[in-house]
Amino acid sequence: MSTHDQIIAKLPEAFDKARESGDLLFFPSTVHVHREHDVDFEIRLCPALQNKPTLPTPDFSDDAPPAVQQEEKRHDPFAPPYVPNLYIGEVRDEAEGNAYVILFNKYSVVPHHILMVTKDFQSQTSPLMPPDLVQAYLFLVAAKKAGRTFFAFYNCGDQSGASQPHKHLQLIPIEDDGPPIERLARAAKIEHDERPFTLPSLPYANHVRRLPSSLASAAPSTLEPALAHAFLSLLDLAISTVRHDPTYPPGPPSYNVVLTLEHVHVVPRRRETHTLAGTGEALSVNALGFAGMLLVKSERELEAVKEEGVGTILRGVGLESVHDVQMDEHKSADERL
Repeated sequence: MSTHDQIIAKLPEAFDKARESGDLLFFPSTVHVHREHDVDFEIRLCPALQNKPTLPTPDFSDDAPPAVQQEEKRHDPFAPPYVPNLYIGEVRDEAEGNAYVILFNKYSVVPHHILMVTKDFQSQTSPLMPPDLVQAYLFLVAAKKAGRTFFAFYNCGDQSGASQPHKHLQLIPIEDDGPPIERLARAAKIEHDERPFTLPSLPYANHVRRLPSSLASAAPSTLEPALAHAFLSLLDLAISTVRHDPTYPPGPPSYNVVLTLEHVHVVPRRRETHTLAGTGEALSVNALGFAGMLLVKSERELEAVKEEGVGTILRGVGLESVHDVQMDEHKSADERL
């Protein structure tokens, strides 16, 4: 087993080795800043991704045909034997014994993009558990100690932009002090840090919880209840948002999670892709989109996104906010007690 500090420290050398070996494919890109809704969205243009193999969306349903389930598990890239140059190490949650394998993202647009994968197969439709949150957060802390900023994200369910059925969180470095959406969350004036809030300038349902400022220096035993309580309060709101929408498609709700040192964000999802008005083509959106970072593959797609508006695209794959209704319901429930 490795420590989180050790894994963060070895990323530069290990990344170069994986790239030189050809086991990791790095796609250069350029970032275009597009301001909307008080957010400096980063639209990353990466033409080389047009040559990346297109993976079918996995069938996450429990009633998927046995042959489909068997085929997906057989081709699970997150199961051993691991590609040696993509394998970075393993960490274990001491409290509950859960083990995680740390792998490089084979198709990297950003250097040092890593995956935290459950060692035993778990489904990408399952919610984040306390050990998942703790181990991801410890990587963010280790990065900060090394003078770097990372954030974590999770795509849950078949409409979330997830590409693999094996449960995995992703961690990605960023040069600024957080993803674009984090700056908006940090600037929000809230009365109670321990309560969920929303970012009202955004045109889609979003649920945010501010974490205690001392959490980054807390022991894992303190981390677990703080992170678990924050996430579950947001998940309850995301599910409530889905229940308020009579047109939501049947099946388990999908959502995206963004985790930083300061906040947890949960965004419920209606669909995986948005059909761009300017091109008629589908643009896939995962949690990075709701972190404020969209990925496009051509100049034409870039212009179509700018013309239609990032907010329109994210609202298209998200849900309408019912935050005021939810707060009224919460207030009414408190008054009945």
